[in-house]
Amino acid sequence: MMKKTLFIIGAAAALLSSCGGNGSCKCKCSCPGCTCQKDSTEIAAKAARGEYRIADRAQTDISALPVDDEGYIVIFNGENLDGWRGYGMDAAPTSWNVDDGAIHLVGSGTGEAQMEGGGDLIFPHKFKNFELELEYKISKGGNSGIFYLAQEAVTDEDGEEVYLPIWQSASEYQVLDNDNHEDAKLGIDGNRQSASLYDMIPAKPQNAKPFGEWNKAKITVYKGTVIHSQNGENVLEYHLWTPKWKQMLKDSKFNPDGDFPAAYKLMLNMGGENHEGYIGLQDHGDDVWYRNIRVKELE
Repeated sequence: MMKKTLFIIGAAAALLSSCGGNGSCKCKCSCPGCTCQKDSTEIAAKAARGEYRIADRAQTDISALPVDDEGYIVIFNGENLDGWRGYGMDAAPTSWNVDDGAIHLVGSGTGEAQMEGGGDLIFPHKFKNFELELEYKISKGGNSGIFYLAQEAVTDEDGEEVYLPIWQSASEYQVLDNDNHEDAKLGIDGNRQSASLYDMIPAKPQNAKPFGEWNKAKITVYKGTVIHSQNGENVLEYHLWTPKWKQMLKDSKFNPDGDFPAAYKLMLNMGGENHEGYIGLQDHGDDVWYRNIRVKELE
């Protein structure tokens, strides 16, 4: 499920410089791990008027990463979070660690309201045409998601950079305990269940394994065609940047006259000018694990 909060750059997991760390705390709250909240009304209004921009931040160099026998770039080494960082941050949030060869979000139990030290995790290299494969395991009653083609969109507030939530720029492959989380009963025709394009297209067949068991996810993006696969089966397909995509957005919570007009603009041209973006893992406050994460770039 997607979050409705806005947060400030500098909510880094590591201790920030103004508190004795190595980053820069650009917000007015106490450190460490500043997670300042802003009044979203004016920010949303500015974003709706197009007063946002895409942050120009350094990307992870993938040229030195290992490539397996099938031509996939291994973007998680199974040992640490090297190459990864928080969305809108300089380092990985402290809520994420590595547990038995898997990236693990230590749940806060607060759902959408990220706690200090929380935040979404991204691999900061922009992929265009690709296949993403990984395995995930969700906790009982857990909720998370996999973002792709994500951008870091910001507005400026009182000299500070305020990041729009990642879900306002990216599609989400839902990760959910279908049997125990209420979100599975919401939406339309199961479009909030596991492997669905969140709140837009249901995954069918719905073949997710129960909480505590590993599932295999695959996301293919190629020249606007997107395919979600779960446990070896293709469960949905859609096509970006088409009239049908535009209509899907208008019929969803991302419609231009709704609560998230900036999301409509960003998602209408998903991936921005070059149709490329980041891969992200969602902090929804519940324990979740991801492993064997690899990406194959497609011509």
